[in-house]
Amino acid sequence: MSERYFEDYPPGAVFEGGTVEVSEAEILEFARRYDPQTMHTDPAAAAHGFFGGLIASGWHTAALMMRLFATHFLSPASSLASPGIDELRWLKPVRPGDVLSLRVTVTEARRSRSKPDQGVVRSLVEVLNQEGEVVMSLRPISLIRCRPR
Repeated sequence: MSERYFEDYPPGAVFEGGTVEVSEAEILEFARRYDPQTMHTDPAAAAHGFFGGLIASGWHTAALMMRLFATHFLSPASSLASPGIDELRWLKPVRPGDVLSLRVTVTEARRSRSKPDQGVVRSLVEVLNQEGEVVMSLRPISLIRCRPR
């Protein structure tokens, strides 16, 4: 990942990158620890459930997204923090064997008035499966350091 600063995130810019394969073992491990619902923890019961099979917890998908987001969008040289996210949506189930990737579109970038050495970047993050279908979307707010002079 190259160094990026606030100035490198103009509105309309699109960043794509990374892949992560979702395994059944990881789905089960995450769900048993953090989201113990049968659609995530019991393959036999899930086969007869609403989704017709085991699916990853949405929170597991969000954690995988964060790994891709931190690795392929945020720069260690400039990423400061995030005050939150808007509009988190789980649009399609994520299943064992799915391969997820990331697409980030910058929707707004403005320099902070109170802290002129940083800016606020708003973006649309889409997590796609191997078919190119959006399985999750969200709108994070990122605080990004400006390029040093």
